[in-house]
Amino acid sequence: MNYQETVNWMFKQLPMYQNQGKSAYKVDLSNTILLAKHLNHPEQHFKSIHVAGTNGKGSTSHMLASVLQEAGYKVGLYTSPHLKDFRERIKINGKEVSKKFVIGFIKRNLSFLEENQLSFFEMTVGMAFHCFKKQNVDIAIIEVGLGGRLDSTNIITPEISVITNIGFDHMQFLGRTYQAIAKEKAGIIKQQVPVVVGETQKQTKDVFIEMAQNKGSEIYFADQLVSRNFESDLKGNYQKHNIKTVVQTINVLNSQNNFHVSDLQLKKGLNNVVDNTGLKGRWQILQENPRVICDTAHNKEGLVYVIEQLKNEKYNKLHMVFGVVNDKDLDSILTLLPKDATYYFCKPDIPRGMDVHQLKTQFLLNGCFGDSYHTVNEAFNSALQKANSEDLIYVGGSTFVVAEII
Repeated sequence: MNYQETVNWMFKQLPMYQNQGKSAYKVDLSNTILLAKHLNHPEQHFKSIHVAGTNGKGSTSHMLASVLQEAGYKVGLYTSPHLKDFRERIKINGKEVSKKFVIGFIKRNLSFLEENQLSFFEMTVGMAFHCFKKQNVDIAIIEVGLGGRLDSTNIITPEISVITNIGFDHMQFLGRTYQAIAKEKAGIIKQQVPVVVGETQKQTKDVFIEMAQNKGSEIYFADQLVSRNFESDLKGNYQKHNIKTVVQTINVLNSQNNFHVSDLQLKKGLNNVVDNTGLKGRWQILQENPRVICDTAHNKEGLVYVIEQLKNEKYNKLHMVFGVVNDKDLDSILTLLPKDATYYFCKPDIPRGMDVHQLKTQFLLNGCFGDSYHTVNEAFNSALQKANSEDLIYVGGSTFVVAEII
């Protein structure tokens, strides 16, 4: 198989949450452990930082990688989902793994993967961990895919566990209260491994403290400990929380014997995230006249910051290219969204995408107005045609909407 055939084969392996949703959620780690054993336990051969949370875990992971790269370390970075190319998920010092590596890994392990019916996500985690071992990275930043306790990445014993925050997302898997979701995320806390929590939330604070105590782990709440303000090239207002999480994580890492990051390296890392790691889709300005901004925020807790930041932009009219996935709780976000914008409703090109007519109906019932389009690109092009140079176009609602126009 060539690269595209290899990736297509991977995508077809059931189940894959990105496409299917709930039927792709595994209830244990047995397959991942089986694959790790088959690969001679690569997860035991590199140091890591494990990053979970409802919002901000992708940005936080990329920031941490950037900072550690500036400090001269060889850094592995595993994140999900990808926007354009599968290889975005596995990087060494900001560079995607080669197509040859992806092809070779699947080819060598094909019979094992088929026999044991490994999912897309399980085999991708195995591939990443194998890569980090093979490349002899100094440290790998590992972003949780979904939840924490049962996530395929949760076979590592990291230097530090990081939990950015807790919000309502993926509730059909993780629970319907903040406390239940927090318990799932807290499942990444390991015995005597320090844990950094990004945001102190009264509904979840005690859950994390109790889990840390049970594991004999030091716990640090970044928003209570970091008072200095740091700049970043990631300009979303919500990044102020992620920056504090990163700063506290680096402080904890510095207190351990194996790593040292200077203040200058920390600042340079925070200011060069896009150049160092290739991160896209976070309050990203795609063009001017008219200004086009995209952001992958896709739930209430993420969108509240984005909508607030949109209010501070100067523009004549606001155009919103918007689509979501079908398990999204629309009621929780509709109250946040501006009523004076023109909406361009669309369905991201995945089976999980919400039907565009259903989306439009819900929005119209809530006092918004706009038209529906067959594809994301059709919606985006219509917005570009109708907007004048003084207007603002926002593209979002789902990572998968942003992926199609970026």
